Formats: sequence, structure tokens, C-alpha cells
Amino acid sequence: MTAAAVILLSGQALFAQEVTAQSVQTNVDYVWTIAAAVLVFLMQAGFALVEAGFTRAKNTINILMKNLMDMSVGAIVFWAIGFAIMFGANSTGWFGHSGFFLGEYSDTGDPWVLAFFMFQVVFVATAATIVSGSMAERTKFSAYLVYSAGISAIIYPIFGSWAWGGLLNGFGWLEGLGFIDFAGSTVVHSVGGWAALAGVIVIGPRLGKYTEDGRVRAIPGHNIALGALGVFILWFGWYGFNAGSTTAATTDIALIAVNTTLAAAGGAIAAMVTSWIQFGKPDITLSLNGALAGLVGITAGCANVMPPSAIIIGILAGVIVVYSIVILDQKLKIDDPVGAVSVHGVCGAWGTLAAGLFNAGGTNFAIIGVQLLGIAAAFLWVFPTAFLLFKGIQKTIGLRVTEAEEIDGLDIGEHGMEAYPAFQILQQD
Repeated sequence: MTAAAVILLSGQALFAQEVTAQSVQTNVDYVWTIAAAVLVFLMQAGFALVEAGFTRAKNTINILMKNLMDMSVGAIVFWAIGFAIMFGANSTGWFGHSGFFLGEYSDTGDPWVLAFFMFQVVFVATAATIVSGSMAERTKFSAYLVYSAGISAIIYPIFGSWAWGGLLNGFGWLEGLGFIDFAGSTVVHSVGGWAALAGVIVIGPRLGKYTEDGRVRAIPGHNIALGALGVFILWFGWYGFNAGSTTAATTDIALIAVNTTLAAAGGAIAAMVTSWIQFGKPDITLSLNGALAGLVGITAGCANVMPPSAIIIGILAGVIVVYSIVILDQKLKIDDPVGAVSVHGVCGAWGTLAAGLFNAGGTNFAIIGVQLLGIAAAFLWVFPTAFLLFKGIQKTIGLRVTEAEEIDGLDIGEHGMEAYPAFQILQQD
């Protein structure tokens, strides 16, 4: 064998090795993205348990059905319409217009479109299901199905296209300005939180929540153990939510996972201490919501802040969520049974601002300005459109169940069965 032949063969071997390494990385990226999507899908179980546990036993089936349908209706509607609006090719920066019924894959045959859809569709379900807990115990099931389709098809995808359109074939005006929201403090959580705020304002408080003289009446959940289990499942799934947003198996996921952990821990501790000081006892429901607040707060900046900053972000989120829940419930008389508006809407806004304030690459007024613009754009788009959607539902098919159905429980009135048929459920009305 000549020297030239040895060199040629060596070159071919080196080239083959490089191609193999690239293909392995590509395959691992696919596996990581789908695995992360599965983790985020599990968060639906977490939401279901939190909402069921924090509300009364007579509405458990209704809660479970709403969470099931958020994923089911959301998946079909997002496949048919929402994905194209959010990630379809566009040149305006406002929203896409191609690829309905996942036509992006039909047009290109690119399997990455399928993997990317799988990761994004579970985010849609998360945004939609945030509203379920806020409007629990008095919303007609048929009305909720209409809402779930509306947010999955239009409300969430349009704002998502502004911030994340460039992740596939689109282009968003907010991302063009440098808006930081790595995993969705605003895109997912504030969108769901502001939709929830619109819903609870339109539908009004539960019967007996506020007395005629303005006093607040506590309506405790029926199973805090379920709620706690739900929070642990959500925390577990959040590693897919945040670290999975790399959509690539890279070393970046290490920092993201650490930041996610520290912010959640800081939020739980801060909420516990705040409730202890405020009410004389460490409150379990506020502490659980503090953990979720820390998770929501770090979601925007999980990839661009350092661990000490993540702790601060989580601690402040834990304090914010306690006072937000108290103000909404006692001062503004907004009845949110699970605190979703505070956890997701308010702390989502805080987390988005914090991503700019604590940016490891440095911060300035321009970065803070873009973050504030994104926060404002989310509220000004989501709240009015969701408010009009709920008003439209209210004027047509009706939004709220009858007083008798609310007293008896939605499980019987809406679904014709009980979650706990072998037990006597004591009425708390």
C-alpha cells in the first residue's frame, strides 16, 4: 500500500468518524427533547392533583376532566391551527401563516418538526390548564372546553410567535428586540395567569366566599396531601420544562437544572417564613405555592443567570406570591382557589423582569426596557382577548353552573358521578 493510499484511507476514516459523531449528537438531541416533553406532560398530573387537593371533594372529577381535556383538546387544536400561527414562516414578526395541520412536516419531511411539535404541545397544555384551578368549582364544563380550544388555537400561539417564532421557521418582533424568556415565565405562565385573571373576574367568586358585609370566608381544600404530591410532581417535571428548552443534549442543562432547584427551594423557604411572620404559623398551602412561584420565577432566566441570582429570584418570588394571594383574595375580592393568578401571572412577570436584572452577561436600561415591554405586551394581548372570550361564552352557551349545581358539586351536576362514592361529603357552603 502506497503512502498516498494510507493518507486517503486515514482521511476517509476521519471523515466517517466525524459524521458518526454528528449523527450521534443529533440522535441524542432528539431523545433529550422527547424525554423532556414527557416530563412536561407529567406536569398535567401535577396540576390536576394541586387543583383537586386545594378545592372541595365534590368537584374532584370536574377538575380531573378539565386537566385531561386541556391536554387532549389542546393537542388537536395546536396541531391543526396553533403550531402554524406560532412557528409558521412569516416576515412581519407578528404571527405565522403556514403549516396548518402540521404542514411544516408534510412540506419538508423534516422529522425535527415532529420532535419540536411534541415539546411545544405540552407547553400549550400547561398554559391552558393554569386557568382550570382559578375558575374551579363554578365553571360549566362545556364552557371550559370552548375556552381551552380558544387559548390553544389563538391566544397562546400569537403571543408565542412574538417571543419564540424564530425557534423554527418564524420570526417574532419581541425576540428581535432581544427579549429574554428562555423557557416561558411570560410566554407560558403569565399567558395562563392573565387568562385566569380574566376568567375569575368574569365568572365571579364562589358562593359563600365573601359575606354581605365584605368579610372573607376561607374555603379549604379537601386533601392537602394530594396538593403537596402535585407540587412535587410539578417540580420534577419542571426539569423537562426548563432544561428541556435547550432542545439539545448539551452541557447547558447542568446550570439550568441547578438554577431551577435553587429557585424552587428559595421560593418555598421564603413563602414559609413570610406566612409564619404574617399569620403566626408556617402555612403549607402558601409554602407549596412558594415552591411553584420560585419555579415560575426562574423559568425565564434559568439559562442566563448564575446560581446565587437564582436563589434571590426564588426568594423574592416566594415573598411576592404570599402578598399577591392575600391582596387578590382579601383586598380585591378575586376568588382564585389555588392562587394561580399570583403564582403564574404575577410571578411570571417578576421572573421575566428578573431575567434582565440578573443577566450574567450584564444588564442595562435597554435590556430592562425590553423585558418590561414583553411583560406589558403579554398582559395587553392576553387579558383583553381572554376577557372577551369569556364574555362571549357567558353570553352564548353560559359560563357558570346554576346555584343548585354549585352547592351540590360539579361532579354530580356536570358529570353524573362522585369521586368518593363510599364516603359522605360534608357540605361546606
